[in-house]
Amino acid sequence: MLKSISDTLAPLHGTPVAQALRHLQCGIEKEGLRLDHKGRIALTDHPQALGSALTHGSITTDYSEALQEFITPVFSQPEAAISHMQQLHSFNARVLADQQEYLWPASMPGYLAGEDDIRIAEYGRSNTGKLKHIYRVGLAWRYGKIMQCIAGMHYNFSPQEDFWQAYQAYLGDTGCPKEFHSSHYFALIRNFRRHSWLLLYLFGASPALDASFVGGRDVGLQAGPGDSLIGPYATSLRMSDLGYNNNVQSTLNVCFNDLPSYAKSLAHAITTPLDQYEKIGVKVAGVYRQLNANLLQIENEFYSDIRPKRVARAGQKPVHALFEGGVEYVEVRNLDLNPFLPLGMDAQQGHFINVFLVWCLLKDSPIIADQECDWIIDNQAKMVREGRRPDLMLHSARGQISMHTWGTEILAELREVALLMPDPQACISAINTLAERLADSSLTPSAQVLSAMQEGGMSYQQLIMQLAQQHQQYHLQQPLPADTLRQMQVDAQQSWLDQAQLEAEQTDTFDDFLAAYLAQ
Repeated sequence: MLKSISDTLAPLHGTPVAQALRHLQCGIEKEGLRLDHKGRIALTDHPQALGSALTHGSITTDYSEALQEFITPVFSQPEAAISHMQQLHSFNARVLADQQEYLWPASMPGYLAGEDDIRIAEYGRSNTGKLKHIYRVGLAWRYGKIMQCIAGMHYNFSPQEDFWQAYQAYLGDTGCPKEFHSSHYFALIRNFRRHSWLLLYLFGASPALDASFVGGRDVGLQAGPGDSLIGPYATSLRMSDLGYNNNVQSTLNVCFNDLPSYAKSLAHAITTPLDQYEKIGVKVAGVYRQLNANLLQIENEFYSDIRPKRVARAGQKPVHALFEGGVEYVEVRNLDLNPFLPLGMDAQQGHFINVFLVWCLLKDSPIIADQECDWIIDNQAKMVREGRRPDLMLHSARGQISMHTWGTEILAELREVALLMPDPQACISAINTLAERLADSSLTPSAQVLSAMQEGGMSYQQLIMQLAQQHQQYHLQQPLPADTLRQMQVDAQQSWLDQAQLEAEQTDTFDDFLAAYLAQ
């Protein structure tokens, strides 16, 4: 018999566990494509004034040279993470404005003439830089470049160590702290996967795309304004089969029930050759096409809506870092950029995600059996394509249940958890605001995108480009203290020195470097 969340929470009030929950940690990673003044993906280099994409800790690139990524440090409040993200964007806007470029504020890209529009990211001459570049070359051979232009928001979350000590003592667990942490992080992950459809509904913001993205294929979408395709009830096409879900990875069967099985699943995937990738070749005529011909080149190739993470040592594989040190934090990966917000999200969303993840951590979390795994996959598929359809039904352990009923139940439980959070009022306010989206789907970001296109008579490309220009003006108008600006300039210069040092130190051939890396 599963314990209700009320029964779980009642004894916690006033305990060291509840006090420690006041010290949560969060950080944000945000991607966005650079555009030229015509609204096309920029083919220019990552701006030198922003620093080295290889060694800068806060401003880098993801798949393409134009796909910027902004990374905040860890903070104890979403407001602080948002404030730091704003500083990064204000600095970036100053640099982009000088070269007449903009930052695309939506998850799905705009017009693409073809794969030649997309330049794979480059990271210099070091072996570490070559590894990053060739990995991306491999993604192009495996999946094509266009899929890699999709942008998203990643939210990193962890309680601090005092929580884990208090929680382990509260539960009377005398085992290894590392194993306790990992076990309960995976309980959180299981509950997240069961219920992450709610985040797709509340925050999904990619119900439309430019027709060039699908290249004339029939993908089950309707014609929208101009050269747009729309899903009338879609929430997040980014998280659909048009985005990061693909047929090859659907065969992976990565287990999220515990760390050993998860690590074993990933280790198998990064060491097992796949015939279709072997046909591509690894090094052809002296040029690398991919790092290897395995199901995954490296762990990062596995696309999931949440990941257990640990900061790895230089050169250490992520799966080995996890297995050696245990889970350190989780990374939520199913969040679209909200194109109406200058930063793609706001602090209110951060508070909601925090309380949602604490709920996932404290709520009973049975092991996910094969049938439930199928339900989870089906619920996500329904939500991303049909999430705003009235009377949408989802699979649950209680049988078929309406999305609205289930969502209302979850929000009620979140209100109870909010009372234990660092800022209960901010959490309650976030829950109540987002409850309005559950009651009225027209308030969701996905519905607002379609409404803005229809009311303005604009294509997807026109709407998002207009927002890109508005956001750039906003970022340029935000104050950036002189000492902060100087520090950002110093950090950029230092990152180039760090890259040069790495290039001077790594004297082995890339073949030897890669062999040693893969042999871990």
